[in-house]
Amino acid sequence: MILLGIDTSGKTASVAVCDEENVLAQTSVLTRLTHSQVIMPICNDVLRNAGITLNDVDAMVVSNGPGSYTGLRIGVSAVKAMSYAMKKKCLGVSTLESLAYNMRGFHGVVCPVMKARLDLMYTAFFTSHLNEITRILDDSILSVKDIVARLKSYHGDVILVGDGAKEIFENEEIAGLDNVMLAPPHLRLQLASSLCYASFDKSFGTAETLNAEYMQVTKAEKDLQEKNA
Repeated sequence: MILLGIDTSGKTASVAVCDEENVLAQTSVLTRLTHSQVIMPICNDVLRNAGITLNDVDAMVVSNGPGSYTGLRIGVSAVKAMSYAMKKKCLGVSTLESLAYNMRGFHGVVCPVMKARLDLMYTAFFTSHLNEITRILDDSILSVKDIVARLKSYHGDVILVGDGAKEIFENEEIAGLDNVMLAPPHLRLQLASSLCYASFDKSFGTAETLNAEYMQVTKAEKDLQEKNA
């Protein structure tokens, strides 16, 4: 099975083509441009580098949240459009679960953390053992204080991943803990290959069922609520 994975949930635009055993091609760019400007050219480059076309892809997967509202919409819309046009199956996967797969092979607890707003972060917790990633906490929005408290409750090895990982790692209550580690830079942010490997055992659907999962009320929804209040 060949998957095309697209992640536009954060500052990094990442695209990969993978089968069950190989990353056929991958490009990740920490870009100052909007994802709408770069994501399709990156897709074309990745497919060309893999030596295949979109016809050869069996299904597509996209990070569907949490993350940047605009970024999520761009990635989900791109996959929905390609799914409709090519009559391909598709799937949305949690950004936090995908980040946990960056750490597959690590033995211990994986804590993805992504900046949300103010003192809040998106987070979830997973165990990693013998290349198996198992969820132990649903995707949540927690304060830094609550995340730190939960981390302090674990006695085994813990690794932090995501764009909020360094902030948590440098928290004064975490700095003295020998069992809490920070993911290395090349594995800290979203990777479309990890998105693919989080997906192979899941059930794929159609474009009609694919939607972004924002976890917070969008600005447009807030404005509408205030207008109607």
